[in-house]
Amino acid sequence: MGPSRIDIYHSPIPNGIITPDSMDKISLYTDGGSRNNPGEAAIGIVLKDKDKILRKLGKPIGIATNNEAEYTALIEGLKISLNEGAKEVECFVDSELVAKQLKGLYKIKEPRLQTLCIKVKELEKKFNEVTYTHIPRKENSIADSLVNKALDSKGTISE
Repeated sequence: MGPSRIDIYHSPIPNGIITPDSMDKISLYTDGGSRNNPGEAAIGIVLKDKDKILRKLGKPIGIATNNEAEYTALIEGLKISLNEGAKEVECFVDSELVAKQLKGLYKIKEPRLQTLCIKVKELEKKFNEVTYTHIPRKENSIADSLVNKALDSKGTISE
């Protein structure tokens, strides 16, 4: 069975201004992980324009749960996408929970996750469109690898 597709569309950007020189849709692959859940945690982010990798980042985030790390990776990835000038972002996550919570299909009971979800929703407003696709971990191997490298080295990996 293929990946599930969860899309969220946001209406026009603030003031309805859409510039003709808008960047094509950016693909954002994110992953977050923790050891001992909660425990030492890290995020992995891969930003692509079509098939070209624009940026790879792995960095420790301190003590967090796995789900907190997943949200944090998405937040940081959206910030990077915004800084790159992206107007549309297609997010690929291997956390089905996060994808379904962002779509509103699952309730968010944990207050820390609610706070992180609100941050994601605020960032979404800065783009013309944001979509979410749940993918298997094997299709997110670069971001997953960045998480593990950051955890092992206890340092930031930026490429």
